[in-house]
Amino acid sequence: MDFVFDLLQGLGIAAAIGIRPFLPVLLAGVLAADNTGLDFDHTSFAFLEQWWFWVIVLVVVLGLDLALRRRTEDTPDLAGVAIALGALEAAGSLADRGYPWVVGLLGGGAVALLGFMATRSLFGRVRRRLDPQAASALPIYGEGVALLAAGASILFPPLAIVVIAGLAWLLAGGRRRAGEKYAGLRILR
Repeated sequence: MDFVFDLLQGLGIAAAIGIRPFLPVLLAGVLAADNTGLDFDHTSFAFLEQWWFWVIVLVVVLGLDLALRRRTEDTPDLAGVAIALGALEAAGSLADRGYPWVVGLLGGGAVALLGFMATRSLFGRVRRRLDPQAASALPIYGEGVALLAAGASILFPPLAIVVIAGLAWLLAGGRRRAGEKYAGLRILR
């Protein structure tokens, strides 16, 4: 049962990283440094709770965010970072208790991709409906949701199921809506 909780914890952190990468990594690292909920010491993933790692993640994420704002098309750059960080955090969560970390590496990467795809789809739909000033606040909401999802998954791992299921539901709903026409246009035919 401990393996399941540790796996859920890692997958929940990875899902949160898929939403927005920096604050979940920082939260997991700070809690691990304090040995609250998880601890990467004495594992191959001890660097996840080091301040220099957080600075590197901050620089990379901010740099990619700024680059993405200058481009008109969405690029997979931030997705790659989210997948890598999600895989590392999930693997570290399993390595914390001596479980095989490869499962976390694979599962964390997949769940981080799910989080990235679901939230980019949602934020894209919402951004089109908002004025530019309101749309500029979307990353702040994303950071808040990611921080909440990571904290809940670290402190109560079964909540990761809710986070992952919610992201899957968002992705499926967004894909379904993308194939539908606007209902008001059908009336005009």
